[in-house]
Order: sequence, then C-alpha cells, then structure tokens
Amino acid sequence: MKMTKKAITLSLGLAVMGSASFAQSLNDAKKAIDAEQYQKATAMLKSLVSSQAGKAENYFNLGEVYLRTDYIDSARAVFTKGIAADPKSPLNYIGLGEADLLSNNANSAKTNFAKAVEVSSKKDYVPQLYIGKAYLAGEKPNFAAALPYLQKADQLDKDDKDAETFLALGDYQAYQRKNSEALQSYLRALNINPNILRAKVQIGRMYKESRAFPEAESTLKEVIAQDPNYGPAYRELSELYNQWSFGAPDAEAKSALAIQNYKKYLDLTDKSFDSRIRYAQILFYARDYKSLEAETSALAAMSPNSPKALLVSRLRGYSAYENKNYPQALQYMNDFFAKAKDTSRIVADDYLYLGQAQLQNKQDSLALQNIMKAVNKDSTKVDALGDIAKSFYDQKNWKKAIDTYTLVNKLNPNGKGSLYNNFYQGISLYFEYAAGLTAKTNPSKDLLVRADTSFKHVAKIAPTTTDAYLWSGRALNLMEDEKNPQGAMLVPYQTYIDSTEVSKTPQTPATKRNLVEAYNVVAGFASYKGDKDKARTFWNKTLAIDPANATAAAGIKSLSGPPARTAKK
Repeated sequence: MKMTKKAITLSLGLAVMGSASFAQSLNDAKKAIDAEQYQKATAMLKSLVSSQAGKAENYFNLGEVYLRTDYIDSARAVFTKGIAADPKSPLNYIGLGEADLLSNNANSAKTNFAKAVEVSSKKDYVPQLYIGKAYLAGEKPNFAAALPYLQKADQLDKDDKDAETFLALGDYQAYQRKNSEALQSYLRALNINPNILRAKVQIGRMYKESRAFPEAESTLKEVIAQDPNYGPAYRELSELYNQWSFGAPDAEAKSALAIQNYKKYLDLTDKSFDSRIRYAQILFYARDYKSLEAETSALAAMSPNSPKALLVSRLRGYSAYENKNYPQALQYMNDFFAKAKDTSRIVADDYLYLGQAQLQNKQDSLALQNIMKAVNKDSTKVDALGDIAKSFYDQKNWKKAIDTYTLVNKLNPNGKGSLYNNFYQGISLYFEYAAGLTAKTNPSKDLLVRADTSFKHVAKIAPTTTDAYLWSGRALNLMEDEKNPQGAMLVPYQTYIDSTEVSKTPQTPATKRNLVEAYNVVAGFASYKGDKDKARTFWNKTLAIDPANATAAAGIKSLSGPPARTAKK
C-alpha cells in the first residue's frame, strides 16, 4: 500500500539553523519530528516558543508538527503568531501557504508564498526550498509548481552545502517513480551528510517498490544499525515484509516480521490514530484476526468521529467475520455501509464480507445480492458464490441451488471449488427432477441431461471421484425409456463398481449401499436382456453384502421364470 506523503515528507524546518543559545534544543525538536515523535517534538517546541517568543523558527516548526498531525487550524494560529513575532522572516508565511494547500486553497497559498519570497533575501535558497517542498507535502503533490522552486534553491545553493536540497529533489523524483534519478539525488544528499537517515529509508522504500526485497531489507537494516531508535525505518521494514509475504513460501514468517517491526515503530513513535490504523491493516494482511479485532475495538473508542472511522468499521466487520462472530460481523458491516456515503470508497471485499455475514445469519437472498455485487466489482470473488449455492443446496432448495451453481460455473468453470460446484449442481438437478416426479408435475428430462453433463465433467477432470460415476448412472437410469431401455447407465455404474471394488479403502455402510444399488441395476438390465449368468453374478454380489436384500432375492428367483422387462435398482 502506498505510504501517505504526510508520513514521508520532511519537515520544512529541518535546515533552519537558530542561534547558538538555542540551536541544540531546536535541533533536538527537529530530530524528533524527523523520527515521527510528534508529541515529544510538540512539547519541546512549545517550551521554546514560550522561552524565546521572538524566534520565528520555533513557531514554524511547531506549526509543521500540527500540520503533520492534521491540526491545520492550530497550525495556522501558530504560524500567524510567528509572523507577529518576526514579520521579516519568510518561514511562517510559507507555513501558512502549506496550510492553504492542505485546505485546497491554491490561490491563498500563492499569496503567502509570494510574501515569503518578498521578505527574504534574493540570495537565500531556503525559502525557495521550503516552498518547493510545501507543494510536495499533500496527498496530491503539485509537481509542476514544486519544480521551479526546487531548481531555484539548487541554483542558489551554489556550493551544494545543504543536503536537504538534494533530499527534496529526491522526493520530487521518487513521488513520480523516477527511481533512478531519485536514487542519485538521495546519494548526493548522503554524500553531504551521511547522518540523514530518511534518505536511506527512502532508498530502501524504492527498492521495496521495485520488488528488490533483499536489497530493501539490507538498506533498512543499515539504518537501524546506525540508529536503533529511528522509528520510520521499522515502519518501512514492516511494509517491506508485508509486501514480501504475498505469495512467498514463508509468508507466515514474513507476516510475523511485518507485525513485529510495526509494533517497534509504534513503540518508538506516538501511536497516533493514523499509524494504528495502518497497524490494523498490517494485522489483516497477516491474518492475525484476533489481534485485529482487539485493535479495531480500541480504535473505535479512540476516535469515533474521525473521518477514518469508516475504515475502522470496515476492519471490525472483517475481523469479526474471520473470528466467526457472525452476528457482530453483520452489525459492523451494516454500520459500515450506513456510514459509506461515498460509494466510490466501497470495494469488492466490503460487499463480500457483508454477503458472507448475511449468509451466516440465514439471510440467503440478501447474501446472494451482495456477493454478486462483489463479483461484479472483482471477478476473483466468484468462488464465494459457491457458498451461497451450497447454502441453498443444504436447504434442499434445489431450484435456487441450480440457478446459483449455474452462475458460479459460468463465471468460474475451472477455478477454486469448481469440481464441487459442478458436482453439487448435478445433484441439485437430479433432485429437482425427482421432486417433480413425486409431485407429478411432468419435469423435463433436460434436468437429467444437465445433471449427467455435470457429473461427466467432474469425472473427466478428477477421474478418481467415484461418486461422479454413481450419480451419472442414477441420472441416466432415470432417463431410460421404461418400455425400451437401452442401458446407457451401465457404463458409469460399472465404472463405479470397478473403482470401488479395487479400492483398498475399507467400505463404509454408505459405500455398501451404493454398491448394492449398482449391482442390482446391472443385474436387472442383464436379466432383461436374457443374460442370466451375468444377472446371477451381480445379484449374488448384492446378497454377499446384504443377505436380506429383497430385490436380489426376487431377481435370482425370477431367473427360473420369464425374463424381467425392466431394470430395477
């Protein structure tokens, strides 16, 4: 998942140098901002603002922390105070401009940036650098607006003394996935200042996005070796292992590492609402549904009115379902859909989990509707329709089972669960015909033709599925003309007999009943055709299993009289 720009954009104040009397404290605050320790940085900067009220840098960096933590109004207030404290400093005008951009007010941002340039020295590259970075700071960076300022900053910093310039250029390139160019910029930044850890983290992140996972792992571990308390490195390492786990043979181990490293990131940072939401997503991808349910419950209580509460409702529903808390899952998913006013934010899994929860709560018709919505959004979700069809099958609602299995098999002819879907479709068709016979509604034998087609498909794809031959025999037997039977059922019944007799698996009572059925059908047709030896052989097989079988006993007795005229089970 793409990391938000808020999480990876540098503080615009990192390169600002204060006077000797407070530089160390301000630098400590900047390091805390870079390490995403925002509460710590806020406390330090509030102290600096209080003790050194005339220093514009203090206000600017405090405002930056507020912007990073989504308190835009608080940031504006601080920047305004910074301007009052030092109207000739460009920094807080830039801060107001960045707040404008985050509030989608580009015209006001231009006005504030122009004021910042106006009050600054024409030879000062810092305002140009920060304005360029401000255009990169939002969720939707304005690359066209950022570039001239970044280029101007690079031009004014003639001796390339400030690594931040190349770091910003690297961000500009990396956000556009110009990774080769970004790598060169980050390396130039590190050449100037080897202690800029975020440049190495960004390099590791680019390796990850290029699926060069071992290289990404090595780079990020180098950062941790350099500073074991640098939180962003653990976050990126978590994201790396999370992405690496998909399809990996050691997926479970990689997922465990993803969780472990994100926990470390949280321990080293502020455990903000946003960072904990991302942790919840990592738990979901790692299939740690127990931890996910606990984490999302805590998040729901932590910030119920957050715009991101919708995501919490979603993950609560997902985790409750996976933990088999089906009534709770349905409640959470209904809550999610009630809150999801913007339907463009609804994904296929939302409909899928809602439908699955409805299915488990006996709301089959609603479940079918929502799972179909999931399939329409993402065809890979089609296997879930098989669960709906099986539910109808278990209820002996043959017509709905047939309709649903027909749809499933059309959309998913050879995918996951397709053999079972075809098999149960065939049985449903068979019983729908049988129910019609019982009700004397003159059912169409097309039901049996379709049933036999389903069974033959299963037998072709999985020849060892002996029950497919048994059911094919049953369907064909019902299709026989009672006055002039042709024996179409003999081949599948005989195949079932042969496969079962040679099997080394001990015969269950059900298998014995099925063999008796097959023996009697084969014997009955042989008797009808006048083949008394074959008839006697198969009826004797029946009696060997079931000595009291009336059909076999009567059949053997009939061999001394006129031939039987029908093939009976």
